[in-house]
Amino acid sequence: MPGTDSGVLGWPLARGCPMSPPPTLGAVRDDGPPTLVRLPAGAGEEQLVWLVTRYEDVRSALKDPRLSADETRPGFPVRFPVAVDERPSGFLRMDDPQHGRLRRMVAPEFTVRRVRALRPRVQELTERAADDLAAGPQPADLARDFATKVSALVIARLLGIPDEQTGFFLEQTQTMLTDGDPAGSLAAHHRIIAFLDQHARAKQHDPGDDLVSRLVHNHVATGELERADLLGILKLLLVAGHESTATQIAFSTLSLLTDERLRAEVLADGGALLPQFVEESMRFWSIVQDGVVRQATEDLRIGETPVRQGESVMISLLAANHDPAVFPDPERLDIHRDASGHLLWGHGAHFCLGASLGRLEVTLALASLLTRLPTLRLACEPSRLRLREHPVFHSLAELPVTW
Repeated sequence: MPGTDSGVLGWPLARGCPMSPPPTLGAVRDDGPPTLVRLPAGAGEEQLVWLVTRYEDVRSALKDPRLSADETRPGFPVRFPVAVDERPSGFLRMDDPQHGRLRRMVAPEFTVRRVRALRPRVQELTERAADDLAAGPQPADLARDFATKVSALVIARLLGIPDEQTGFFLEQTQTMLTDGDPAGSLAAHHRIIAFLDQHARAKQHDPGDDLVSRLVHNHVATGELERADLLGILKLLLVAGHESTATQIAFSTLSLLTDERLRAEVLADGGALLPQFVEESMRFWSIVQDGVVRQATEDLRIGETPVRQGESVMISLLAANHDPAVFPDPERLDIHRDASGHLLWGHGAHFCLGASLGRLEVTLALASLLTRLPTLRLACEPSRLRLREHPVFHSLAELPVTW
Protein backbone atom coordinates (compact mmCIF):
# COMPACT_ATOMS: atom_id res chain seq x y z
CA MET A 1 0.00 0.00 0.00
CA PRO A 2 1.50 3.32 -1.05
CA GLY A 3 3.11 5.87 1.18
CA THR A 4 2.23 6.81 4.72
CA ASP A 5 -1.20 6.51 6.28
CA SER A 6 -0.89 9.88 7.98
CA GLY A 7 -4.22 11.73 7.72
CA VAL A 8 -6.00 8.72 6.27
CA LEU A 9 -9.72 8.55 7.06
CA GLY A 10 -10.95 5.90 9.46
CA TRP A 11 -13.80 3.59 8.44
CA PRO A 12 -16.74 3.57 8.89
CA LEU A 13 -17.36 7.23 8.19
CA ALA A 14 -19.63 8.95 10.69
CA ARG A 15 -23.16 9.91 9.69
CA GLY A 16 -24.24 13.36 10.81
CA CYS A 17 -27.84 12.21 10.39
CA PRO A 18 -28.51 8.47 10.51
CA MET A 19 -31.00 8.84 7.65
CA SER A 20 -28.48 10.53 5.34
CA PRO A 21 -25.11 9.47 3.87
CA PRO A 22 -21.98 10.41 5.83
CA PRO A 23 -21.06 14.00 4.84
CA THR A 24 -17.40 12.98 4.47
CA LEU A 25 -18.39 10.36 1.90
CA GLY A 26 -19.79 13.04 -0.37
CA ALA A 27 -16.75 15.24 0.19
CA VAL A 28 -14.43 12.39 -0.78
CA ARG A 29 -16.46 11.71 -3.91
CA ASP A 30 -16.57 15.37 -4.89
CA ASP A 31 -12.80 15.61 -4.48
CA GLY A 32 -12.54 13.11 -7.33
CA PRO A 33 -10.33 10.04 -7.40
CA PRO A 34 -10.29 7.10 -4.96
CA THR A 35 -8.75 7.84 -1.58
CA LEU A 36 -7.27 5.66 1.13
CA VAL A 37 -9.27 4.71 4.22
CA ARG A 38 -8.22 2.76 7.28
CA LEU A 39 -10.38 -0.34 7.58
CA PRO A 40 -10.77 -2.43 10.77
CA ALA A 41 -9.33 -5.88 10.04
CA GLY A 42 -10.08 -7.70 13.29
CA ALA A 43 -7.95 -8.39 16.37
CA GLY A 44 -7.31 -4.66 16.72
CA GLU A 45 -5.56 -4.49 13.35
CA GLU A 46 -6.25 -2.14 10.46
CA GLN A 47 -5.83 -2.27 6.70
CA LEU A 48 -5.50 0.50 4.15
CA VAL A 49 -7.85 0.18 1.18
CA TRP A 50 -8.86 2.43 -1.69
CA LEU A 51 -12.36 3.89 -1.29
CA VAL A 52 -14.09 4.23 -4.68
CA THR A 53 -16.97 6.71 -4.67
CA ARG A 54 -17.66 8.33 -8.07
CA TYR A 55 -20.45 6.72 -10.09
CA GLU A 56 -18.34 6.08 -13.19
CA ASP A 57 -15.43 4.74 -11.13
CA VAL A 58 -17.74 2.46 -9.15
CA ARG A 59 -19.42 1.17 -12.30
CA SER A 60 -16.04 0.52 -13.91
CA ALA A 61 -14.64 -1.21 -10.81
CA LEU A 62 -17.66 -3.50 -10.48
CA LYS A 63 -17.18 -4.93 -13.96
CA ASP A 64 -13.36 -5.08 -13.98
CA PRO A 65 -12.25 -8.75 -13.93
CA ARG A 66 -8.86 -7.70 -12.54
CA LEU A 67 -10.59 -6.84 -9.26
CA SER A 68 -11.15 -10.15 -7.49
CA ALA A 69 -14.14 -10.90 -5.26
CA ASP A 70 -12.46 -14.02 -3.80
CA GLU A 71 -12.46 -13.50 -0.03
CA THR A 72 -9.96 -16.34 0.51
CA ARG A 73 -7.10 -14.47 -1.21
CA PRO A 74 -4.27 -13.47 1.15
CA GLY A 75 -4.82 -9.95 2.43
CA PHE A 76 -8.39 -9.73 1.16
CA PRO A 77 -10.33 -7.13 3.24
CA VAL A 78 -12.98 -9.38 4.72
CA ARG A 79 -15.59 -7.15 6.38
CA PHE A 80 -17.81 -10.00 7.39
CA PRO A 81 -15.86 -13.17 8.25
CA VAL A 82 -18.03 -15.98 6.91
CA ALA A 83 -15.59 -18.05 4.85
CA VAL A 84 -14.77 -21.36 6.50
CA ASP A 85 -12.54 -24.27 5.60
CA GLU A 86 -10.67 -22.00 3.18
CA ARG A 87 -13.68 -21.92 0.83
CA PRO A 88 -15.53 -18.78 -0.27
CA SER A 89 -18.87 -18.35 1.48
CA GLY A 90 -20.82 -18.43 -1.81
CA PHE A 91 -20.51 -17.65 -5.49
CA LEU A 92 -20.91 -13.94 -4.74
CA ARG A 93 -17.41 -14.19 -3.23
CA MET A 94 -15.93 -16.10 -6.17
CA ASP A 95 -14.37 -15.14 -9.50
CA ASP A 96 -15.03 -16.63 -12.90
CA PRO A 97 -15.05 -19.32 -14.10
CA GLN A 98 -16.22 -20.84 -10.80
CA HIS A 99 -18.55 -17.92 -10.10
CA GLY A 100 -20.19 -18.15 -13.51
CA ARG A 101 -20.54 -21.93 -13.35
CA LEU A 102 -22.45 -21.83 -10.05
CA ARG A 103 -24.43 -18.74 -10.98
CA ARG A 104 -25.75 -20.43 -14.13
CA MET A 105 -27.23 -23.22 -12.01
CA VAL A 106 -29.29 -20.74 -10.00
CA ALA A 107 -30.09 -18.19 -12.71
CA PRO A 108 -33.13 -20.03 -14.16
CA GLU A 109 -34.91 -19.52 -10.83
CA PHE A 110 -34.76 -15.73 -11.22
CA THR A 111 -35.69 -15.11 -14.83
CA VAL A 112 -38.32 -12.47 -15.54
CA ARG A 113 -40.72 -15.24 -16.52
CA ARG A 114 -40.16 -17.20 -13.30
CA VAL A 115 -40.51 -14.08 -11.13
CA ARG A 116 -43.71 -13.15 -12.95
CA ALA A 117 -45.07 -16.60 -12.15
CA LEU A 118 -44.27 -16.02 -8.46
CA ARG A 119 -46.34 -12.84 -8.33
CA PRO A 120 -49.61 -14.45 -7.10
CA ARG A 121 -47.80 -16.22 -4.27
CA VAL A 122 -45.93 -13.09 -3.24
CA GLN A 123 -49.18 -11.10 -3.40
CA GLU A 124 -50.86 -13.64 -1.13
CA LEU A 125 -48.04 -13.45 1.40
CA THR A 126 -47.92 -9.64 1.50
CA GLU A 127 -51.68 -9.40 1.94
CA ARG A 128 -51.63 -12.00 4.70
CA ALA A 129 -48.82 -10.19 6.49
CA ALA A 130 -50.69 -6.88 6.23
CA ASP A 131 -53.83 -8.50 7.63
CA ASP A 132 -51.87 -10.01 10.51
CA LEU A 133 -50.32 -6.64 11.28
CA ALA A 134 -53.73 -4.95 11.25
CA ALA A 135 -55.15 -7.56 13.60
CA GLY A 136 -52.28 -7.25 16.07
CA PRO A 137 -51.58 -4.87 18.94
CA GLN A 138 -50.63 -1.20 18.53
CA PRO A 139 -48.10 0.26 18.32
CA ALA A 140 -46.39 -2.38 16.25
CA ASP A 141 -42.84 -2.75 15.01
CA LEU A 142 -43.30 -2.68 11.24
CA ALA A 143 -39.71 -3.78 10.62
CA ARG A 144 -40.20 -6.96 12.67
CA ASP A 145 -43.92 -7.61 12.29
CA PHE A 146 -44.30 -6.91 8.59
CA ALA A 147 -41.14 -6.25 6.56
CA THR A 148 -39.11 -9.11 8.00
CA LYS A 149 -42.11 -11.42 7.97
CA VAL A 150 -42.83 -10.80 4.28
CA SER A 151 -39.25 -11.28 3.13
CA ALA A 152 -38.75 -14.40 5.28
CA LEU A 153 -41.91 -16.07 3.99
CA VAL A 154 -41.06 -15.32 0.35
CA ILE A 155 -37.54 -16.74 0.55
CA ALA A 156 -38.84 -19.73 2.53
CA ARG A 157 -41.38 -20.50 -0.20
CA LEU A 158 -38.65 -20.15 -2.84
CA LEU A 159 -36.46 -22.66 -1.00
CA GLY A 160 -39.28 -24.99 -0.01
CA ILE A 161 -38.83 -24.28 3.72
CA PRO A 162 -42.02 -24.67 5.81
CA ASP A 163 -43.43 -21.36 7.06
CA GLU A 164 -43.13 -22.46 10.69
CA GLN A 165 -39.36 -22.76 10.36
CA THR A 166 -38.80 -19.15 9.33
CA GLY A 167 -38.40 -18.06 12.95
CA PHE A 168 -35.26 -20.16 13.34
CA PHE A 169 -33.37 -18.76 10.37
CA LEU A 170 -34.50 -15.22 11.18
CA GLU A 171 -33.00 -15.52 14.66
CA GLN A 172 -29.76 -16.99 13.31
CA THR A 173 -29.45 -14.34 10.61
CA GLN A 174 -29.84 -11.55 13.15
CA THR A 175 -27.12 -13.13 15.29
CA MET A 176 -24.82 -13.67 12.33
CA LEU A 177 -25.15 -10.07 11.16
CA THR A 178 -24.45 -8.60 14.59
CA ASP A 179 -21.28 -6.54 14.43
CA GLY A 180 -18.71 -6.92 17.20
CA ASP A 181 -19.43 -10.58 18.04
CA PRO A 182 -17.38 -12.72 15.63
CA ALA A 183 -17.71 -15.87 17.77
CA GLY A 184 -21.50 -15.53 17.90
CA SER A 185 -21.64 -14.80 14.17
CA LEU A 186 -19.61 -17.89 13.34
CA ALA A 187 -21.75 -20.09 15.61
CA ALA A 188 -24.92 -18.80 13.92
CA HIS A 189 -23.31 -19.47 10.54
CA HIS A 190 -22.73 -23.11 11.50
CA ARG A 191 -26.31 -23.47 12.74
CA ILE A 192 -27.69 -22.10 9.46
CA ILE A 193 -25.45 -24.40 7.43
CA ALA A 194 -26.58 -27.42 9.48
CA PHE A 195 -30.21 -26.39 9.01
CA LEU A 196 -29.79 -26.03 5.24
CA ASP A 197 -27.89 -29.32 4.99
CA GLN A 198 -30.71 -31.14 6.73
CA HIS A 199 -33.28 -29.41 4.51
CA ALA A 200 -31.39 -30.32 1.32
CA ARG A 201 -31.09 -33.97 2.40
CA ALA A 202 -34.83 -34.08 3.03
CA LYS A 203 -35.43 -32.78 -0.50
CA GLN A 204 -33.37 -35.65 -1.90
CA HIS A 205 -36.03 -38.05 -0.64
CA ASP A 206 -39.10 -35.86 -0.91
CA PRO A 207 -38.63 -33.25 -3.68
CA GLY A 208 -41.08 -30.43 -4.31
CA ASP A 209 -41.59 -27.49 -6.64
CA ASP A 210 -38.80 -25.39 -5.17
CA LEU A 211 -35.26 -24.21 -5.85
CA VAL A 212 -33.58 -26.60 -3.40
CA SER A 213 -35.23 -29.66 -4.94
CA ARG A 214 -34.18 -28.63 -8.42
CA LEU A 215 -30.58 -27.95 -7.42
CA VAL A 216 -30.33 -31.24 -5.52
CA HIS A 217 -31.77 -33.38 -8.31
CA ASN A 218 -30.48 -31.51 -11.37
CA HIS A 219 -26.96 -30.69 -10.17
CA VAL A 220 -25.97 -32.41 -6.90
CA ALA A 221 -27.22 -35.84 -7.96
CA THR A 222 -25.28 -35.59 -11.23
CA GLY A 223 -22.03 -34.68 -9.48
CA GLU A 224 -21.99 -31.25 -11.09
CA LEU A 225 -22.50 -29.42 -7.79
CA GLU A 226 -20.62 -30.25 -4.58
CA ARG A 227 -22.62 -30.22 -1.38
CA ALA A 228 -20.42 -27.48 0.13
CA ASP A 229 -21.13 -25.23 -2.85
CA LEU A 230 -24.83 -26.07 -2.65
CA LEU A 231 -24.90 -24.96 0.97
CA GLY A 232 -23.01 -21.78 0.12
CA ILE A 233 -25.61 -20.95 -2.53
CA LEU A 234 -28.52 -21.64 -0.21
CA LYS A 235 -27.04 -19.61 2.63
CA LEU A 236 -26.45 -16.66 0.31
CA LEU A 237 -30.05 -16.77 -0.92
CA LEU A 238 -31.48 -17.26 2.57
CA VAL A 239 -29.54 -14.55 4.37
CA ALA A 240 -28.92 -11.88 1.73
CA GLY A 241 -32.25 -12.44 0.04
CA HIS A 242 -34.52 -11.86 2.99
CA GLU A 243 -32.40 -9.35 4.92
CA SER A 244 -31.97 -6.94 2.01
CA THR A 245 -35.65 -7.02 1.08
CA ALA A 246 -36.85 -6.54 4.66
CA THR A 247 -34.52 -3.57 5.09
CA GLN A 248 -35.70 -1.98 1.85
CA ILE A 249 -39.39 -2.44 2.72
CA ALA A 250 -38.84 -0.76 6.08
CA PHE A 251 -36.91 2.23 4.73
CA SER A 252 -39.31 2.72 1.80
CA THR A 253 -42.22 2.73 4.24
CA LEU A 254 -40.40 5.24 6.41
CA SER A 255 -40.05 7.59 3.42
CA LEU A 256 -43.80 7.49 2.84
CA LEU A 257 -44.65 7.97 6.52
CA THR A 258 -42.47 11.06 6.87
CA ASP A 259 -43.60 12.88 3.72
CA GLU A 260 -47.35 13.26 3.29
CA ARG A 261 -47.05 14.93 -0.10
CA LEU A 262 -44.87 12.13 -1.42
CA ARG A 263 -47.24 9.52 -0.02
CA ALA A 264 -50.27 11.14 -1.65
CA GLU A 265 -48.48 11.36 -4.98
CA VAL A 266 -47.30 7.75 -4.87
CA LEU A 267 -50.76 6.44 -4.00
CA ALA A 268 -52.65 8.58 -6.52
CA ASP A 269 -54.32 6.85 -9.48
CA GLY A 270 -54.28 3.48 -7.77
CA GLY A 271 -50.57 3.61 -7.04
CA ALA A 272 -49.49 4.08 -10.64
CA LEU A 273 -46.24 5.69 -9.51
CA LEU A 274 -45.42 3.02 -6.93
CA PRO A 275 -42.87 1.17 -9.13
CA GLN A 276 -41.05 4.46 -9.82
CA PHE A 277 -41.05 5.24 -6.11
CA VAL A 278 -39.57 1.82 -5.29
CA GLU A 279 -36.74 2.31 -7.78
CA GLU A 280 -35.95 5.79 -6.52
CA SER A 281 -36.20 4.65 -2.90
CA MET A 282 -33.63 1.95 -3.63
CA ARG A 283 -31.27 4.56 -5.06
CA PHE A 284 -31.94 6.99 -2.24
CA TRP A 285 -31.39 4.61 0.68
CA SER A 286 -28.68 2.44 -0.95
CA ILE A 287 -28.79 0.05 1.98
CA VAL A 288 -25.56 -1.84 1.23
CA GLN A 289 -22.91 -0.54 3.61
CA ASP A 290 -19.39 -1.69 2.78
CA GLY A 291 -19.75 -5.33 1.77
CA VAL A 292 -18.53 -4.69 -1.80
CA VAL A 293 -14.80 -5.19 -1.56
CA ARG A 294 -12.30 -6.34 -4.16
CA GLN A 295 -8.57 -7.04 -4.49
CA ALA A 296 -6.42 -6.23 -7.52
CA THR A 297 -4.92 -9.28 -9.24
CA GLU A 298 -2.68 -7.04 -11.36
CA ASP A 299 -1.76 -3.36 -11.66
CA LEU A 300 -4.65 -1.21 -12.91
CA ARG A 301 -6.10 2.26 -12.72
CA ILE A 302 -9.40 3.41 -11.28
CA GLY A 303 -9.98 6.85 -12.71
CA GLU A 304 -6.71 8.69 -12.23
CA THR A 305 -5.54 6.46 -9.37
CA PRO A 306 -3.08 3.59 -9.87
CA VAL A 307 -3.98 0.48 -7.87
CA ARG A 308 -1.18 -2.05 -7.51
CA GLN A 309 -1.46 -5.81 -7.56
CA GLY A 310 -2.49 -7.07 -4.12
CA GLU A 311 -4.02 -3.75 -3.04
CA SER A 312 -7.69 -3.72 -2.12
CA VAL A 313 -10.62 -1.45 -2.80
CA MET A 314 -13.94 -0.78 -1.12
CA ILE A 315 -16.66 0.13 -3.62
CA SER A 316 -19.28 2.51 -2.20
CA LEU A 317 -22.66 1.95 -3.86
CA LEU A 318 -24.09 4.62 -1.55
CA ALA A 319 -21.65 7.27 -2.76
CA ALA A 320 -22.21 6.33 -6.41
CA ASN A 321 -25.99 6.44 -6.08
CA HIS A 322 -25.71 9.94 -4.59
CA ASP A 323 -23.32 11.25 -7.24
CA PRO A 324 -24.82 14.59 -8.40
CA ALA A 325 -23.11 14.18 -11.76
CA VAL A 326 -25.57 11.36 -12.48
CA PHE A 327 -28.45 12.05 -10.08
CA PRO A 328 -28.95 15.82 -9.66
CA ASP A 329 -29.99 16.92 -6.18
CA PRO A 330 -29.34 13.35 -4.95
CA GLU A 331 -30.39 13.97 -1.33
CA ARG A 332 -33.96 14.52 -2.49
CA LEU A 333 -36.19 11.49 -3.08
CA ASP A 334 -37.65 12.39 -6.47
CA ILE A 335 -40.02 9.84 -7.98
CA HIS A 336 -40.00 11.68 -11.30
CA ARG A 337 -36.30 11.16 -11.94
CA ASP A 338 -35.02 8.23 -13.98
CA ALA A 339 -33.34 6.17 -11.27
CA SER A 340 -33.03 3.02 -13.37
CA GLY A 341 -29.27 3.39 -13.60
CA HIS A 342 -28.71 3.11 -9.86
CA LEU A 343 -26.15 0.56 -8.72
CA LEU A 344 -27.79 -0.90 -5.62
CA TRP A 345 -27.96 -4.30 -7.34
CA GLY A 346 -24.35 -4.05 -8.51
CA HIS A 347 -23.09 -4.17 -12.07
CA GLY A 348 -21.27 -6.59 -14.31
CA ALA A 349 -20.74 -10.30 -13.62
CA HIS A 350 -21.89 -10.06 -9.99
CA PHE A 351 -25.13 -8.17 -10.69
CA CYS A 352 -27.69 -9.42 -8.17
CA LEU A 353 -29.72 -12.35 -9.51
CA GLY A 354 -32.60 -11.48 -7.18
CA ALA A 355 -33.10 -7.91 -8.44
CA SER A 356 -36.42 -8.63 -10.18
CA LEU A 357 -37.78 -10.59 -7.24
CA GLY A 358 -36.66 -7.89 -4.79
CA ARG A 359 -38.44 -5.18 -6.76
CA LEU A 360 -41.59 -7.28 -6.88
CA GLU A 361 -41.54 -8.00 -3.13
CA VAL A 362 -41.05 -4.37 -2.13
CA THR A 363 -43.70 -3.10 -4.53
CA LEU A 364 -46.35 -5.63 -3.52
CA ALA A 365 -45.53 -5.27 0.17
CA LEU A 366 -46.02 -1.49 0.09
CA ALA A 367 -49.22 -1.80 -1.94
CA SER A 368 -50.69 -4.38 0.46
CA LEU A 369 -49.61 -2.44 3.54
CA LEU A 370 -50.98 0.93 2.50
CA THR A 371 -54.19 -0.50 1.07
CA ARG A 372 -54.94 -2.44 4.25
CA LEU A 373 -53.79 0.34 6.61
CA PRO A 374 -54.46 3.70 4.90
CA THR A 375 -54.07 5.59 8.20
CA LEU A 376 -50.66 4.07 8.98
CA ARG A 377 -48.34 6.52 10.73
CA LEU A 378 -45.16 6.61 12.81
CA ALA A 379 -45.59 5.99 16.52
CA CYS A 380 -42.53 8.05 17.46
CA GLU A 381 -40.62 11.07 16.27
CA PRO A 382 -38.28 10.23 13.34
CA SER A 383 -35.34 11.46 15.41
CA ARG A 384 -35.99 8.69 17.95
CA LEU A 385 -35.66 5.83 15.45
CA ARG A 386 -32.80 3.46 16.20
CA LEU A 387 -30.52 1.98 13.58
CA ARG A 388 -28.81 -1.40 13.56
CA GLU A 389 -25.21 -1.10 12.45
CA HIS A 390 -23.25 -3.90 10.82
CA PRO A 391 -20.89 -4.13 7.84
CA VAL A 392 -23.47 -5.41 5.36
CA PHE A 393 -26.70 -3.39 5.55
CA HIS A 394 -27.69 0.00 6.91
CA SER A 395 -30.96 -0.93 8.58
CA LEU A 396 -33.57 0.06 11.12
CA ALA A 397 -33.52 -1.67 14.49
CA GLU A 398 -37.27 -1.03 14.67
CA LEU A 399 -39.98 1.00 13.01
CA PRO A 400 -42.80 1.74 15.51
CA VAL A 401 -46.12 2.42 13.78
CA THR A 402 -49.76 2.84 14.64
CA TRP A 403 -52.93 3.42 12.61
